Amino acid sequence: MKSLIKILVLAVFLVAVSCKKDTAPNYQFMPNMYESVGYETYGEAAFRDGVEAQLPAEGSIARGFIPFDIENSTEGYMLAKETLKSPLDSLSVDLERGKALYDIYCGICHGNQGDGQGNLVKREKILGIPSYDDAGRAINEGSIYHTIYYGKNAMGSYANQLKEEERWQVVSYVLELKANLEK
Repeated sequence: MKSLIKILVLAVFLVAVSCKKDTAPNYQFMPNMYESVGYETYGEAAFRDGVEAQLPAEGSIARGFIPFDIENSTEGYMLAKETLKSPLDSLSVDLERGKALYDIYCGICHGNQGDGQGNLVKREKILGIPSYDDAGRAINEGSIYHTIYYGKNAMGSYANQLKEEERWQVVSYVLELKANLEK
């Protein structure tokens, strides 16, 4: 019994002494918890070509992404203008949310009223943004969605910033602004 107590005291002493070293790193009980097994993006890897950064499999679609079948061209724009309709019904249109998204992404250039007088236009950083009610600007929900998705002229695409449902909320709000300007 006395030898068992001596061994136990010695084990506790060794554990206490071995866990605290100022000159060397402490012992890691589970090193996988501390040291990542991750690979460097362009470093050597276990793949056949030796590069970790790989392209996605052909035909794969990112989770939550819905492909847009209309192409980015003038013909695609006209097709969207003629055929594309909003999937939102009157109950799911949220103009307050559309306004919030519009103010974040569109208002800086197009103006909060849709009159083409955003802060960047007023400061003359960009020029030539027409009002939504201009006579030569016959926009509808399909053309607005296509423009948000692909961009047009100096305007870039917002497909990566806005989800599909958010784009349709912005489209509904733009149509509301257009109706208010035409009164």
